[in-house]
Amino acid sequence: MTRTIVHLLRHGEVYNPNGILYGRLPGYRLSDTGQRQALTVAEFLAGNDIVHVVASPLERARQTAAPIADSHRLELATDDRLIESENAFEGQRVSVGDGALRSPRNWPLLRNPFRPSWGEPYLKVAHRMLAAVHRARAAAIGHEAVCVSHQLPVWTIRRFLEGKRLWHDPRRRQCSLASLTSLEFDDERLVAIRYTEPAGASNPKVTGA
Repeated sequence: MTRTIVHLLRHGEVYNPNGILYGRLPGYRLSDTGQRQALTVAEFLAGNDIVHVVASPLERARQTAAPIADSHRLELATDDRLIESENAFEGQRVSVGDGALRSPRNWPLLRNPFRPSWGEPYLKVAHRMLAAVHRARAAAIGHEAVCVSHQLPVWTIRRFLEGKRLWHDPRRRQCSLASLTSLEFDDERLVAIRYTEPAGASNPKVTGA
């Protein structure tokens, strides 16, 4: 059997002074801290057998991926399936008791948290992420690949692969900024899921991280 590892890397911290849910909006880049986190992960992975680096098309993901691609002398690829989840509250403040959630016009969007009704269905996210993972696995067979994505997609595919229900409490996600969720395969069979935080832990309750 051939061992292949696909690392799912959440992007680093984003400059977001207004604390909005920026989702897929353009123009959201890494903060200074986020750039340092990207370099920290690149250093952490410097000795790994990485032969393929691919990122979500959003700028913050590509910025996070660039130091890893550079250190391994690889061309950075993009895959639209790694993009952030769709969300109807994009561009608004969505903390509990604040902003969008206080507006009655938005309450119908909250009718079904299990799907969820305010955005891209969890199962759709899981399926597109799984397709991206297997594409990266095939590109790196016998070696390692890095896929840079976003908190909700990474957490959703992890729960899917672990056989857990996809709806969850966002405050309990184990997916810190610049963290690695590493999927180990023997041929096409998943044999292990490992989680590491090269840049340290971050608070999943912080909006706009």
